[in-house]
Amino acid sequence: MYREYIMEIIKEGRNCWRICHADRAAFLIDGAAYFKAFADAVEQAQKSVFISAWDIDSRIELVRSADSASHGKFLGEFLNTKTKHTEGLHTYILNWDFPMLYVREREWMPVFNLGWKTHRRIHYHLDDEHPIGASHHQKFVVIDNSVAFCGGLDLSNSRWDTPEHRLDDPRRRLPESEERYGPFHDMQMIVDGDAAEALGALFAERWEWAAGCRLGSGRIRSADPWPEDLIPDMEHVRVAVSRTLPAYKDREELREVETLYKDAIGAAEKTIYIENQYLTSAKIAEALEARLSQEDGPEIVIILPQQSSGWLEQSTMDSLRARILKHLFDADHHDRLRVLYPVLDDDTTSVYVHAKVMIVDDSFVLVGSANLSSRSMGFDSECVLAVEAGGDSMTEAAIASLRSRLLAEHLGTSADTVDNTVAEQFSMIRAIDSLSSSARRRLKPLEFEHSLPLDGAALVQDRELLDPEAPIEFDRMMDRFVQYGDRQSRIRQVLKISLVLLVLLSLAAAWRWGPLSGLIDSENIAVFADEISGHPLSFAGVLAVYVIGGLLMIPVTLLVGITAMIYAPVWGALFAWSGCLLSALVTFLVGSRLGKQTIRRLAGKKINRLSRQLAKKGIVTVAIIRNIPVAPFTIVNLIAGASHIGLKEYLIGTALGMLPGILVITIFADRLLYTIKNPGWINAATAATLAAAMILGSWWIKKRLVRTKHVG
Repeated sequence: MYREYIMEIIKEGRNCWRICHADRAAFLIDGAAYFKAFADAVEQAQKSVFISAWDIDSRIELVRSADSASHGKFLGEFLNTKTKHTEGLHTYILNWDFPMLYVREREWMPVFNLGWKTHRRIHYHLDDEHPIGASHHQKFVVIDNSVAFCGGLDLSNSRWDTPEHRLDDPRRRLPESEERYGPFHDMQMIVDGDAAEALGALFAERWEWAAGCRLGSGRIRSADPWPEDLIPDMEHVRVAVSRTLPAYKDREELREVETLYKDAIGAAEKTIYIENQYLTSAKIAEALEARLSQEDGPEIVIILPQQSSGWLEQSTMDSLRARILKHLFDADHHDRLRVLYPVLDDDTTSVYVHAKVMIVDDSFVLVGSANLSSRSMGFDSECVLAVEAGGDSMTEAAIASLRSRLLAEHLGTSADTVDNTVAEQFSMIRAIDSLSSSARRRLKPLEFEHSLPLDGAALVQDRELLDPEAPIEFDRMMDRFVQYGDRQSRIRQVLKISLVLLVLLSLAAAWRWGPLSGLIDSENIAVFADEISGHPLSFAGVLAVYVIGGLLMIPVTLLVGITAMIYAPVWGALFAWSGCLLSALVTFLVGSRLGKQTIRRLAGKKINRLSRQLAKKGIVTVAIIRNIPVAPFTIVNLIAGASHIGLKEYLIGTALGMLPGILVITIFADRLLYTIKNPGWINAATAATLAAAMILGSWWIKKRLVRTKHVG
């Protein structure tokens, strides 16, 4: 019977989003158990299947027989068939819109196999609503808002394995290939009831952020998609849902996962058991170091992969890990720390540890997607589940059993043997040392002292570049100018950009083949340019045009483009830059004379946000504002004059911020004119590439500044 538990570590609003009741919960160790349970649960789905993924591969085989013969349950085909033949069932897949850096490791064109080729009630969306360089890393699945899975496993390639981790398992192969991958260890947690419904609400919230439309979040009370042959490890428990979400647009930063890890580490009395892919978070390391420095602190066992996958991560993330480990071992004056990695029977093949698990005192367990890296603590989106026994003996036994099962897998023995050895030794560390010494499959100490590769030594100096814990300053600045829009406004923006491109191409065609061709030939252009640029008052005239244009609110981009067409590239850029600075100075002084009230009537609501930001960080802020379309050039200058920013800071920031855009426009105008005078596919391709880069850059910035309104 469910009863109220005393929650000592988990605190709603501090280190978790919600604390929810689950009638059943179980731990699924390794991919084979998760993939099968997932397939069994989806088979029973009636209304909805929500899949939140860092990566997904439609080609993976979910259930694999012992003799490696194909079972036929391939993810994409399975989801399509189930959705098609279950009336009213909708499947939603939210996948990270990954960069091309990962294309070799992933399914090519997943949107085709999981979106275009599938039933209309399968909805596939690539999530790109996150800061620059961040990722959507939450890995969970919700069936009918009644049963949910959460952990470190994606429904992707190279994840399937069994706890035996056979050296040469023929089932451990890449999709549509005979290529094998190595042993892989991870785990997932399954919950039902209110806990599953909470994860369904989280998915709906993320879908709304990414796709701009709302989903129904009600649970089918009559449904029970719990896998039929899966015996729960725990019953009637409270499950905490904790998140990491970076600050983005008008969304506040959430660091619940980091706080939960630190609180659990700080509360430990006897043991801390950790399995994780990375260990590079300085804040988590500080929490562990503080416990190691205490004379009566807990034993700490950390299971990590021997090394990261790929040379780049090995020379960067592993190097950061080595520095963290050195600090931890330096603090371990009482021999209470072990950092280990699992090896198989041949004593050379290691198991790749991808799990994200922490068990404290056999009374607290955390399972989820969050690595012990800085980016998982504050930069990527993450989700973890946690259970605290709160004095309930059945829950404590289940948590202790999980730790024994995990150690038994790594040590090639049984959970009972682990339990007995820990009891005999009165120590988790001594039990591991004892069992490792007598087994071929064992946990070996991780050697962390190693010299950095030459190509990684320089990179590793910048922790923020390799393992950022927050968005970059430019991203944060853009968040302050987010505006609400809808899909129609985005379509209008695309149409505007397309219209500009169409006008440019039409003019180019008219100059090349139409009635304007006689006016704009190489000789006429040269004569006209020489007359203008050679005039003694040419520079003064350009400056006057920019000042007058600024007062009349003529778009500065248009003035820069005309300047670039009249003058040679170097002189055109210099004249345009000087004109922009003088125009900024004059309109800044006008703004200071007019005052805030007059400018407020002219600029509307923009003055409040802009004036606050301009007064904060001076030069850097001005330079950033000059690169994002928060307001017309003249309006920004007037508001700056009416704010508290210094004139010197403002002019320097304007000079730095305007220069990149002026150079891009100047180079484009020069290439466009050159293409008109010297037609050819190379010149045309160069001009088109520059135009496309400008259009895409403008579109991305506009998209970055728009928060999609709720639809549906």
